[in-house]
Amino acid sequence: MSVLEVANASRWFGNVVAVNDVSMQIGPGVTGLLGPNGAGKTTLIAMMAGFLAPSAGMVTLDGAPVWNNVSIYRAIGLVPEREASFGYLSGRQFVRANAELHKLPSPGEAAERALGIVEMGEPAGRLISTYSKGMRQRIKLAAALVHDPAVLLLDEPFNGVDPRQRMHLMELLTRMGSEGRTVLFSSHILEEVEQIARHIEVVVSGRHAASGDFGAIRRLMTDRPNVYLLRTSDDRKLAAVLMAGESVAGVRLEPRGGVQVQVTDFGTFAVALPRLAKEHGITLREVTPTDESLESVFAYLVSA
Repeated sequence: MSVLEVANASRWFGNVVAVNDVSMQIGPGVTGLLGPNGAGKTTLIAMMAGFLAPSAGMVTLDGAPVWNNVSIYRAIGLVPEREASFGYLSGRQFVRANAELHKLPSPGEAAERALGIVEMGEPAGRLISTYSKGMRQRIKLAAALVHDPAVLLLDEPFNGVDPRQRMHLMELLTRMGSEGRTVLFSSHILEEVEQIARHIEVVVSGRHAASGDFGAIRRLMTDRPNVYLLRTSDDRKLAAVLMAGESVAGVRLEPRGGVQVQVTDFGTFAVALPRLAKEHGITLREVTPTDESLESVFAYLVSA
């Protein structure tokens, strides 16, 4: 049972702050690291894996510093998002090379075991350059598992994976978490995290935005007012009508035309809007959600 702890860790590159004073604890089971692209997830995982030194703060595994501690690598497996340029090797050669780097007593046997876990035994003799994106993801996972690590870190592991491979990978990560391994995977897609991780850590713009049970955080995300932009034949008239609605939290006329409306109950609003427009002789020309992106959801969490 291994525990990764990030304590007030920051990392900057020149004047750019990639991770800003983040603290979190990752224990056994599957944890999702959630955040929009550019949030600092990759930098954070690199510090957890011991491949990047924190500019401030510390990352430890079971109390031992991760950075500049070679023995830690025996306990950590890393699946990076970036493709490694080993296309001239076969999948089997690549995984076995990782086993030899770990100085395992039977590297060939360890490589075959890892290839079997990710269902890559049959195509393992082919060059990595001939693999699909999904196959390359699985061969990287096999290399990360070859030394049977207690901690597994995966950076956007589902990118480019087809539905069948995605399901297999999700089942594999779930099983590893249930076995007592500490599994952390990053994603910018809520649905991916929801399927396999109950505990999540949310980062936005390098900051730690939320931590805890997925259901509770998901409710926090969805309980906020929804914002829509309406364009009509009479914006002022519709704005006055909507202000009396029970499901409407706020209305604002836009300088360039249109009405921005904050809605607390979208179901009620969706039924009432066309009825109100018809009753008052207003033509609806456009109804557009303006805050459905993940970035806006995460920004809400930061400001909540």
